[in-house]
Amino acid sequence: MKKQSNTTSNRLDNHEKLCRIMQKQPCDKMDDLSKQINRLEKILVGLAGLIISLLGAALIQLLR
Repeated sequence: MKKQSNTTSNRLDNHEKLCRIMQKQPCDKMDDLSKQINRLEKILVGLAGLIISLLGAALIQLLR
């Protein structure tokens, strides 16, 4: 009976470890995606600012 309890305990421990790993993986992937999205947002905002600046400069040149 003691051996069965020990193996049951081991199986439960192994299952809990596996569950923790399986829960951590999606969180890590979402963190990576969040970082990539933030990086893309910064690039897009910078490009939009550059385009607006260039269009403003072109407009000023045309109005002279």
